[in-house]
Amino acid sequence: MKRLQDKCALITGAARGIGLAFAKAYVDEGAKVAIADINIAAAQAAAAEIGPAAIAVELDVTRQDSVDTAVADTADRLGRIDILINNAALFTAAPITEITREDYDRVFAVNVAGTLFTLQAVARHMITRGGGGKIINMASQAGRRGESLVAVYCATKAAVISLTQSAGLNLIAHGINVNAIAPGVVDGEHWDGVDALFAKYEGKAPGQKKKEVGAAVPYGRMGRAGDLTGMAIFLASKEADYIVAQTYNVDGGNWMS
Repeated sequence: MKRLQDKCALITGAARGIGLAFAKAYVDEGAKVAIADINIAAAQAAAAEIGPAAIAVELDVTRQDSVDTAVADTADRLGRIDILINNAALFTAAPITEITREDYDRVFAVNVAGTLFTLQAVARHMITRGGGGKIINMASQAGRRGESLVAVYCATKAAVISLTQSAGLNLIAHGINVNAIAPGVVDGEHWDGVDALFAKYEGKAPGQKKKEVGAAVPYGRMGRAGDLTGMAIFLASKEADYIVAQTYNVDGGNWMS
């Protein structure tokens, strides 16, 4: 039997990149998935690409009404939610002296509040339904240590690790396992924006930062979305039932903990 046979998963920020890779991997393992994204047209296209095991759900994680509606819609259309992956996130970078309150609020609203209140809404559903569940938060190696130009993003991902610990300890009493994945540098279209920020603040040529961070990974290259799917499947499976409040590094050896 497939490892996630007949499970129902809600994945935020899943219309592209890592979230979409998770959705495809989950379907391959027998699950039904809700592709939740603020860009509903992109979510619909992704669901159509995957096939009948996927649905599209509009979700803005910064709005409580959108979170509540998306969770209710997913539970109604799929029958229940067994698994949540909190994948929606934003990246930002700036020297400490140039951080703006507006950018701080914007990134914390998605990366921290969005993670917490989506987790909360799904946990309430799981408790009411009974039978437990699996919640996976997306942290980052950036949450393990500070970076000169990435204070706000690093702080949000450190908060995700802390939230994972607290929620994991609280919700395991209901049979809900909360854990997290901390990727390293993962290639994808989002890296064009990341690279542009470093080019701006470090005076690097376009593409130079990306080459440097890839070469610095002990494994020998940047990660790819597919490198993360094995951990996402494992943490959602029965094999991870005794794992609680942990954050797993999947980063090619960048960070050891």
